[in-house]
Amino acid sequence: MAAADPSRDRADKHELILEAAIRVFAEKGFHGARISDVADAAGVADGTIYLYFKNKDDLLLSIFEEKMVELTGGLRDALAEGNTALEKIERFARYHFRMVQDHRAVAEVLQIELRLSNKFLKEYRPEKLWDYLGIFAALVREGQDEGVIRKDIDPFMAMWAFFGAMDEMAMQWVLAKHRTFSLDAAADTVVGIFIRGLAAPPPGGSNPREQT
Repeated sequence: MAAADPSRDRADKHELILEAAIRVFAEKGFHGARISDVADAAGVADGTIYLYFKNKDDLLLSIFEEKMVELTGGLRDALAEGNTALEKIERFARYHFRMVQDHRAVAEVLQIELRLSNKFLKEYRPEKLWDYLGIFAALVREGQDEGVIRKDIDPFMAMWAFFGAMDEMAMQWVLAKHRTFSLDAAADTVVGIFIRGLAAPPPGGSNPREQT
């Protein structure tokens, strides 16, 4: 019989605690949840949590970091099937909203509870988020090289404008007691606005922002 792998067991328990914390934070809120609630949800002793995480803030930030790594990896896979930069930008938006819809508890934690952490807002450098958004900035530069995105667009500002639009629509969807719009419609709206705003006019043609 093969001996148990301690490192694998530790990784499994780490993941178990993270997934339990996601459920608890989404249900009770970050400030309303206790470490003991997470331990109960994970089926471990309270003290076990502290073997993996320093405190509740550390647990929340770990959720953010690990889920952003997963999100970024999935995004790269989704964009691999795209051809032009504009097509990839459309895929970006649809992927983002699909993840919000398919992983509601994670979305609640990242959209709402994360913003309630003073540590996140005041001390933390969200480099994993910048990695995710940097993909959009790279797509803008790619489109400019292809000649399909206007040269006067600043990739950095476009990146934050794009994320701001997606983030606000996702936030409204998560907070809404009654779903007043679909995330597919949200993707259509964001894609329509940004593609029309970013796209370079065809040679000898009019600016796409002026087209109906």
